[in-house]
Amino acid sequence: MSKFVPRLAFILAAAALTAFLAGGAVAFESKCAQDSDTQLEFCSGSTAVSYTVREGDTLYEIAQEHRVSLRELMQVNNLTESLIRPGDVLELPEPVEVEIALSRGKVSREELMLLARIIHAEARGESFEGKVAVGAVVLNRIRSPHFPKTISDVIFQKNNRVYQFSPVGDGSFNLEPDETSLEAALQALSGKDPTGGALFFYNPELSSDRWIRTLPVMTRIGNHVFATCL
Repeated sequence: MSKFVPRLAFILAAAALTAFLAGGAVAFESKCAQDSDTQLEFCSGSTAVSYTVREGDTLYEIAQEHRVSLRELMQVNNLTESLIRPGDVLELPEPVEVEIALSRGKVSREELMLLARIIHAEARGESFEGKVAVGAVVLNRIRSPHFPKTISDVIFQKNNRVYQFSPVGDGSFNLEPDETSLEAALQALSGKDPTGGALFFYNPELSSDRWIRTLPVMTRIGNHVFATCL
């Protein structure tokens, strides 16, 4: 492990045009909400509709194109596997957040992908809650006066020339994040924090860092112990 990955904007008009060209009829209805506790604003469009599968389509590509979760797309259509056939008609669930904004400014798509990458690299094999927890630690550091103030700077921070996140140093950070890691990143950005405010995490079976073991433990999720400052 390590001691210790965005402006995500989906333009409604462009999304509607894309859906229309792809053969799906999508009606968008704007709705916004403000969470004063997390200082995060999100807007989403609601879809009421269906999509007819074309030759060469994959379920993952349809989910990506329409900005919906692959898991939700499968659940809404009662699918237990990703096999689809041309002519199948799929119901499209409500898309994920169209726009996410933190108090310090909008989070870019690039930063979202950085957060998803570090989650994927650090928490492969962990539960969904464990993945969200890793993302929450990154965001908790941004809010702390002891760490950098952007997702990118937190992830690439070094201490004595050593990266705070070991996957950045060993290259596993560059692996493409999966759908679950992307969902976990969005959950963390929406304010979910299973750690209760942790700033550090480690695997006690693998970590040889004595200092980190002296930190107050907040919780343990899967193989990771989550801790905070003294």
